Amino acid sequence: MKAQEPYRLIISGGGTGGHIFPAISIANKFKERHSDAEILFVGATGRMEMTRVPEAGYKIIGLWISGLQRKLTLSNLLFPFKLLSSYIKAGGIVKKFRPHAVIGTGGYASGPIMLAATKNKIPALIQEQNSYAGLTNKQLANKAQRICVAYPGMEKYFPKDKLVFTGNPIRQTILSTEGKREKALLHFGLNHNQRTLLVIGGSLGSRTINESILAGIDKIIESKMQVIWQTGKIYFDEMRERVREKDVKHIAIFSFVQDMDLAYAAADVVVSRSGALAVSELCIVKKPVILVPSPNVAEDHQTKNALALVKEDAALLVRDSEARENLVNESQKLIYDLHRCENLSKNISRLAKPNATEDIVNEIEKLITE
Repeated sequence: MKAQEPYRLIISGGGTGGHIFPAISIANKFKERHSDAEILFVGATGRMEMTRVPEAGYKIIGLWISGLQRKLTLSNLLFPFKLLSSYIKAGGIVKKFRPHAVIGTGGYASGPIMLAATKNKIPALIQEQNSYAGLTNKQLANKAQRICVAYPGMEKYFPKDKLVFTGNPIRQTILSTEGKREKALLHFGLNHNQRTLLVIGGSLGSRTINESILAGIDKIIESKMQVIWQTGKIYFDEMRERVREKDVKHIAIFSFVQDMDLAYAAADVVVSRSGALAVSELCIVKKPVILVPSPNVAEDHQTKNALALVKEDAALLVRDSEARENLVNESQKLIYDLHRCENLSKNISRLAKPNATEDIVNEIEKLITE
């Protein structure tokens, strides 16, 4: 199908930042190349994409759709009606908008809109962020023409001939951390001749990681290790209060770190959850990392993401259930082992895909013009 300008794309993905932010990155890059392109997002009513996408400057239409719960609920009883309603609405959106291609990044709304599009012979591309494929994307695999993935070995979930190993789209500011260490330490009020640990528990924070840092706070203070600690908004006041009596002049505590390029530049070692986008960023910044996978995610995919790095000797793993006892000890051991840090840094850098967004947009353009 040879598309006429302006191009029209439908992008669907949501429920979590892991689905939404790649979708927005893809849209932004496509608009950079095709400024007159029309891009319409389709999400799930009531989910976070309904606010995040308009904040990024794009129009979004919501579908009445949600996932199945593990127990009998009203939402489960309504599921067949939601599915039918969403599919009918999705069909109307596709016929009215007439996209040249449709892109799904995962989440409930991707299913109906991708099915409606492929039924109308619209080229479809899936972007799977995790090392363990999501249910919606697995179900759509046979309908899509391209599947862009971030990990090797994804042929166990998807048809091999459709796979393109692109990596995950990441924030552009993360691409430029080189040469910023001195500026970064000054920004956070830290000492340039002490080792620095960066602790991040995802945008919402992590109760386990926060409690683990608290459990080892005396060891941290005694070791002279500096810490940049992102607690998450809901934990910030509590964490700050609980360390108020301690000598924490070398611990910079934040609810949320805006300048993540500077945080990464300052860090000698990173402690992080192992969501797909976090892992992709960590590969780009080439930092030694200790991953603490969240157990509260579908199909335990964060553990699978972490193990994919551990297998390449590109990260260390501390289980969520063992973090309170072991995380600070492992952090101290690693941060002063310069040889181990160097090896981890070298190995994780091999997994980096800094051109992921461009490569995905290249695939979209091929689909449109084939």
